[in-house]
Amino acid sequence: MAIATLLTAIYFLLVAGLALYGFNALFLSALFLRHRRRRVKVPELDEWPSVTVQLPLFNERFVVERLIDSVASLDYPRTRLSIQVLDDSTDETAALAQARVAHYQARGVNITYLRRQERSGFKAGALACGLTRAPGDFIAVFDADFCPPPNFLQRVMPHFNDPRVGMVQARWGHLNAEYSILTRAQALALDGHFVVEQTARSRANLLLNFNGSAGVWRRECIADAGGWQADTVAEDLDLSYRAQIAGWQLRYLPDVVAPAEVPPLLTAFKRQQFRWAKGSIQCLRKLGGPLLRSSLSPWRKVQGLLHVSGYLIHPLMLALVLVGLPLICVRNPGSLPLSALGVAGFAPPVVFALSQWATYPDWRRRFAYFPILVFLGAGVALNNTWAVWEALARRNPSLFLRTPKFHSEGQDSGRLGQAGTYNLPVDWTTWGELALALYCLVEAIVAVSRAPGLAPFLTTYAMGYAYTAGLGLWQSWQTPRPRAMQSGAGAWW
Repeated sequence: MAIATLLTAIYFLLVAGLALYGFNALFLSALFLRHRRRRVKVPELDEWPSVTVQLPLFNERFVVERLIDSVASLDYPRTRLSIQVLDDSTDETAALAQARVAHYQARGVNITYLRRQERSGFKAGALACGLTRAPGDFIAVFDADFCPPPNFLQRVMPHFNDPRVGMVQARWGHLNAEYSILTRAQALALDGHFVVEQTARSRANLLLNFNGSAGVWRRECIADAGGWQADTVAEDLDLSYRAQIAGWQLRYLPDVVAPAEVPPLLTAFKRQQFRWAKGSIQCLRKLGGPLLRSSLSPWRKVQGLLHVSGYLIHPLMLALVLVGLPLICVRNPGSLPLSALGVAGFAPPVVFALSQWATYPDWRRRFAYFPILVFLGAGVALNNTWAVWEALARRNPSLFLRTPKFHSEGQDSGRLGQAGTYNLPVDWTTWGELALALYCLVEAIVAVSRAPGLAPFLTTYAMGYAYTAGLGLWQSWQTPRPRAMQSGAGAWW
């Protein structure tokens, strides 16, 4: 009985934690519906302010030229615009970047190529180093896989006419959403964040974050908040919260879209998720105390903590699965009052359906990939739990693992087959996902007779782990040139 009581208590705590984040997602969805039609009045500028665009690079040979071409085409007064290519690359990216910079310099574009002697501080270090030589009063940042539209600065900069605004973030679009089932699912996930959550937070005056790219900072705000710091791998989230704690306002513009690539390889997606999860929890450790001690309202503090700690749902999900089997063996969890989790479970379909409905005329077709996203979300729980553990244990605190980009849209999809060292091998988490798929399958079989209400839930998890592990292994076996990409057609993963 003691074991049953302990397992039941643990199960309840895990369910309560997941329900908390689920209900908050529903709350943000309600805020989105309430505020989505509200528009921030865009003031007129008497004079265009000076802007420096920073392009941090590290081994981006497939996309560097496209990035520089896009930024060099920004429609902004040339006397007020400067561009910095901040290149830490160790491969042929450096030669490609220097040649492209020279090309535009010869055409009168104010663009410079900067290279550090050592890659200290990774992206945060590159941005901080560039800032010391940046002439602009405002700093725009674009990662290597972005293609900002020509009118990006014209639409963003008027919002800084309000002296309280320290940063303006644009919505991420997707260059290669149609490339594969995997990229479609990721685009759906990103839309949930950018269309629903960021809009709700911004218009309800809650804390939000710079997403690392497609945003513009007021230089004074960066300095006042303590500058770029490299003690986490989420320098964007870190600076965002320090700025808001210091009293600055951040603004989000859902109607200004800067398209970018989503990772076409599962290993690249998992690495990106690992970095985001680890960085978020590092920021929770670093800024949780200052946030609670700040002068912000209690409601904004609560929402801020839920925001920064969001990746805790993955260890909660993993623990719930692991505890489920021994609990089923000692008692029937179906007899427990778990209706709260059932209601909170509606949050993901609501958030992602809203994001598609509010953004795309063909939203039903796009939302049809939601089941793949469910499998993907369940399947990466082990990967992200490992990231959370590294953050809590302070392992490799500042090791920044980049997400490789491949220029994987349209006819250029064949570049994936030439990726070479950019391809990431499967790691131990893939084998762990296979083991978890078998564990969940056994758990589901046992649940059929002892707790039938849990069987569909456990089967979904088994399929999620199997999908993630199987896709990772399949893609690794298809390297260096998957058959689906030899013809230039889209890939079905």
